Amino acid sequence: MEYRYMGKTGLQLSVLSFGSWVSFHKQIDDRVADELMGIAYDGGVNFFDNAEVYALGESEKMMGRVLKKKNWDRTSYSVSSKAFFGWRGKENRPNQSGLSRKHLVEACHEALQRLQLDYLDLYLCHRPDKKVPVEEVVWTMHNLIQQGKILYWGTSEWSGVEIMEAHRVAHQHGLITPVVEQCQYNLLERNKIENEFLMVFKTVGMGTTIWSPLASGLLSGKYNDGIPEGSRLGLQGFDWLKDRWMKDELLNKVKTLASLAAELNISLAELSIAWCIKNPNVTTAILGATRKEQLLQNLKALDAIEKLDTTVMQRIEEVVGTKPVLPEY
Repeated sequence: MEYRYMGKTGLQLSVLSFGSWVSFHKQIDDRVADELMGIAYDGGVNFFDNAEVYALGESEKMMGRVLKKKNWDRTSYSVSSKAFFGWRGKENRPNQSGLSRKHLVEACHEALQRLQLDYLDLYLCHRPDKKVPVEEVVWTMHNLIQQGKILYWGTSEWSGVEIMEAHRVAHQHGLITPVVEQCQYNLLERNKIENEFLMVFKTVGMGTTIWSPLASGLLSGKYNDGIPEGSRLGLQGFDWLKDRWMKDELLNKVKTLASLAAELNISLAELSIAWCIKNPNVTTAILGATRKEQLLQNLKALDAIEKLDTTVMQRIEEVVGTKPVLPEY
């Protein structure tokens, strides 16, 4: 397994990591979660991603039970949680969501209880909060680090401007800066990593824990002939994902990519994930899986990188046509 430093920090994360969004509690039980996390850890994965809103807190509880049972050396792995949406869903009352100091602190305590951990390695603001001063957010995260409850803080789905404003405030007051952003990145969703964040990488430095490297499974080819029963796009409440990805134009691109992957003697999933982690600005790509075979195949993406030479990369670009157009200077 390859490991990369998370931006300008001393923390190293495995270039492939394991997340629980959608799958934990909704698709798999404790037994399967235990098996999959074990396979990931034995394969060199040292980062596990979670959030308060995933399965309304049940995802963190499940991961916490598995970690307690595994009893791995705590220094050998890192765990994240994210706060913004709350875990009560429609029952949220004021201060039970958002990025106020009250919610961030209480959500951190609740995440630690559910995960059965003494501290979080990464704690992320799951969305920007337009109603809360950025000074309040930065001070809160700084204080949580000083208290030993979190080690690093960052953002998720923030804009480059919002991230840089957090840095400005942190530098102004001598506070700890955000060091990681979690955003979507795959062959079909590229603008943030390849365009918007370029100046952030160049100036202040930033790690990225990218999600959905397979575009919710679309880039594995599993939806080429429809939506299989029990799959992510078929779950109740995830129609927005189906509307986003199940389009003839995208499916046609995926089928062409599948043919290219076959030429290289690798799976489409391996090609798609390898393409993501080939980008040096990607610290780690978060994998999601519901089956042992699925996870083992996805972990093989590390070996597929060497097959993505200049010629293959150009062929991929010609198929997807999604490369951001940068301004000329």
